Amino acid sequence: MPPAHTGAPVIPGASPLSFPAPEPHSPGRPGYRRMSLALFAAGLATFALLYSTQALLPAVSAGFGVTAGQASWTVSAATGALALFVLPLSALSERFGRTRMMTWSMVIAVALGLLVPFAPNLEWLIVLRAVQGAAIAGIPASAMAYLAEEVRPKALVGAIGLFVAGNSIGGMSGRIVTGWAAQAWGWRAGLLTVGLMSLACAVAFLVLLPRARFFRPASLNPRAVGRTVAGHLRDPLLLRLYGIGALFMTVFGAVYTVVGFRLVDEFSLGQGVVGSVFLVYLVGTVSSAAAGRLVARAGRRGALYLAVTTTALGLLLSLADSLPAILAGLVLITAGFFAGHAVASAAVSRTAKTGRAQASALYQSAYYLGSSAGGTLGALAYHASGWAATVGIALLAVLGVVSITLYGTHAARSERRPMAAAVAR
Repeated sequence: MPPAHTGAPVIPGASPLSFPAPEPHSPGRPGYRRMSLALFAAGLATFALLYSTQALLPAVSAGFGVTAGQASWTVSAATGALALFVLPLSALSERFGRTRMMTWSMVIAVALGLLVPFAPNLEWLIVLRAVQGAAIAGIPASAMAYLAEEVRPKALVGAIGLFVAGNSIGGMSGRIVTGWAAQAWGWRAGLLTVGLMSLACAVAFLVLLPRARFFRPASLNPRAVGRTVAGHLRDPLLLRLYGIGALFMTVFGAVYTVVGFRLVDEFSLGQGVVGSVFLVYLVGTVSSAAAGRLVARAGRRGALYLAVTTTALGLLLSLADSLPAILAGLVLITAGFFAGHAVASAAVSRTAKTGRAQASALYQSAYYLGSSAGGTLGALAYHASGWAATVGIALLAVLGVVSITLYGTHAARSERRPMAAAVAR
């Protein structure tokens, strides 16, 4: 009598009697710990490199003799290039593999990170940052797809939360390190320090990441990719999640691109102290890692309502002229943003049944377009009318998140009514 099919993946060409089928990674297993540490390191390097100039914008602005809006392009160029390249690179990952794409992206991004400090002028700095952002684009969508394929579904939100936690640690440590290095030796030394830190993360990533066991290469067919992308863009839930990611990141990009200028202009803080303000990212580490438990208790939309409310309260609190109140506002903004991002990105991975890399790539594209828009609009608003104008831009984005989430709640209730009526009959 043939053995019963268990539903577990089978290695092609292997005998089920001699080689047990691999199991997806789950908490408590050594492979899960190695995977989590590797992707934590990747997330750390990604955010440290991507936002390496953000905490240094006042110094870059003074060094090149340019306005806040012009200096902000050193951030917006990187995030904008990432948004443009994340989809085509995710398609390549479907053909050549998640781990290969992440590896090459990491190597190129780190190499550029070691060149960026030597840019002779603002124009070259912006160009190098744009190319670096394009290289980084191969990491986030491939990482999300890798996790969706290699991790048990029930552990997926927690695994993605750890990757996002690496983002928050990278954003925090990169800004702190650059701030103090810049105060001691100049902003170029700050950027070089981030490049060296990211090099160490890249080595850890390459050593620790387990090989992909469930990836199956797909043909690199532009028409097939186009159909997959079009299918994702016709999915109402995915569209709502993309909008939520973009608007959350608009808030985050506006606030953290401009807050350094405010702290220097209004409170005369040194570059090192301004960088240390980003210690509040630790709150994001906690809130993103706890996103899985939050969804389990409150549901996806309940978790989003809580995240957006926390973000809005932080924005309002930051309007005060008191430094402690501003810091408290940043804590709330950071906690709300990272929780909302972890919930939305995990929902994308679970919603997409096929073409997960493209689904994640579309989310990342919307997310980083939001970052570019928020950084540029926030800096222009600050240059024109001060911090209150930047907060106004961010609150409009918060209102957009609330509107999309309310619409999703209404749509879900409308879908349940016919089903309930059919059951009653």
